Amino acid sequence: MTAALKAGLIGLGSMGRHHARVLMALEGVDLVGVVDPMGDKNGWAQGAPVLRDVEELLDLGVDYAVVACPTGLHEEIGLRLADAGVCVLIEKPLADSVEGALRLVHAFESRGLVAGVGHIERCNPALRSLRDRLREGELGDLYQIVTRRQGPFPHRIADVGVVKDLATHDIDLTAWMTGRSYVSIAAHTVSKSGRPYEDMVSAVGRLSDGTMVNHLVNWLSPLKERFTSVTGERGCLIADTLTADLTFYSNASVATEWEALRAFRGVSEGDMIRYAIPKREPLLVEHELFRDAVQGLSADICTLRQGLRTVEVAASLLDSARTGRTVVFEREETIPRGV
Repeated sequence: MTAALKAGLIGLGSMGRHHARVLMALEGVDLVGVVDPMGDKNGWAQGAPVLRDVEELLDLGVDYAVVACPTGLHEEIGLRLADAGVCVLIEKPLADSVEGALRLVHAFESRGLVAGVGHIERCNPALRSLRDRLREGELGDLYQIVTRRQGPFPHRIADVGVVKDLATHDIDLTAWMTGRSYVSIAAHTVSKSGRPYEDMVSAVGRLSDGTMVNHLVNWLSPLKERFTSVTGERGCLIADTLTADLTFYSNASVATEWEALRAFRGVSEGDMIRYAIPKREPLLVEHELFRDAVQGLSADICTLRQGLRTVEVAASLLDSARTGRTVVFEREETIPRGV
């Protein structure tokens, strides 16, 4: 049997406390220390030593660390961990700027360290099943992907707007599900809550295979919704990631004798199937995948380079909203230009 990996956690906030809970129970991993300058007044560290700074955590000889502090600190802390030769799982988004994300990519890639971004929607059971079905070609050619992610304002968020906090989920999951990159994006934003950041965004984009993309994200709705719809030549797959349900609406294959309907050259309703899928906790799955990656057993994680691309698209979305211009990406690894 191999020795348990020594893991550390940086940040005990609203997301960090869940990381602590999962790490404490994760097979093959020992949570040896938690860093939070505010301490642990709520007991979320569950008995793990609570440390003052990253240097104290490094002194414990950790194999990897989970970075769950505010986004503005991701770059500084990530670079320090890279210098120390420690693998990392960084909460999304990777960084608060494209330049910062790029520096993190280079720091970990140049040292050959395993590093990932916590885009947890990749581990949602409904979306994992949806991706598998797309890979098997169940929808045929893809036409459109629509996401809606809306609900009340989360008071835990103070340093970013809805684009970096929520829309990054949809940007990443869209590229991940399809295996395609964004080639253009255009957006509008509004700010109605009195904060300096946007709290609503509507975006339209195009993927490298021509698929149309629409994202609606806001913090202004009393209705909490997490909706992903993929429409193709054979029907539509709809994922509700709040309930982890996946439903297939097929195009009708039964011929009709109704002359007026036969003249319509579109599609019509066919069968509806709600799939029974195993529903494991996404955060646990995320940690299992990253643990396996550190051990060299798997690579099914969101890489820093993929996280960088999401930050690029998010930044371009904000640029489009500010300038009123569509942003076109010339190729996968370049910073986009406005047109």
